[in-house]
Order: sequence, then structure tokens, then C-alpha cells
Amino acid sequence: MEIFKEFTIEAAHRLPSLPATHKCHRLHGHSFRIGVYVSGEVNATTGWVMDFADVSATFRPLFEQLDHRYLNEIEGLENPTSENLARWVWQRLHPVLPGLCRVVIHETCTAGCVYTGE
Repeated sequence: MEIFKEFTIEAAHRLPSLPATHKCHRLHGHSFRIGVYVSGEVNATTGWVMDFADVSATFRPLFEQLDHRYLNEIEGLENPTSENLARWVWQRLHPVLPGLCRVVIHETCTAGCVYTGE
């Protein structure tokens, strides 16, 4: 069984590796939606894979680092594409969130990425 919890952050970034003529090279912002997915067996006693509150508590320090921030200033996000953001979130959650199976980033309503680890 797979469960998920979604978080929304507001953040600014620019993609410095793109040509100066590309619109994403310029400073801009997104309402990023970050989905954290956990896979596991349904516990016979609780009836759930994991308490959503535990997912939220585990994500909270990352939320504090990302929300209303300039992503390029965060170590490891100097080139904050959706792909790099997904990998960054995974690297911090994987050691502390048992069953983490994917991180989904929506940078707009119609664009994003899915990361399932290396």
C-alpha cells in the first residue's frame, strides 16, 4: 500500500545554467507542491501504513528550510530545477522516513517530476 502527504511551499529561484535569454534564467517564483510517498504494509492494529502526522513532522524541518526562501541560496540547490529539488528532498528524508518510495514535485499546475531514488 502507498500513502502520500502533500506540502506547498512558496519559493523564488532562477536557473543559472540556462542561457541568459531563457525566461527561467531570470528570478521568478513558484507555489511548489511537494508530494511525499511512503510504501508499506497496513498495520493490523492501526489500519494504516503510517500516521500522516509522522510524515508531516518528518518533513517539517525541510519545509522551514524551503518555504518563502530563495532556493539558490540553499546548500545543494544552487541550480534548483524540479529534478534537483526532488533529489534534495529525497536525500534528507530517506534516512529518517521509513518506507519513503517517491518524491513528487509540482512546480506548476501542469509540470513537475517524480523521483524514486537512485
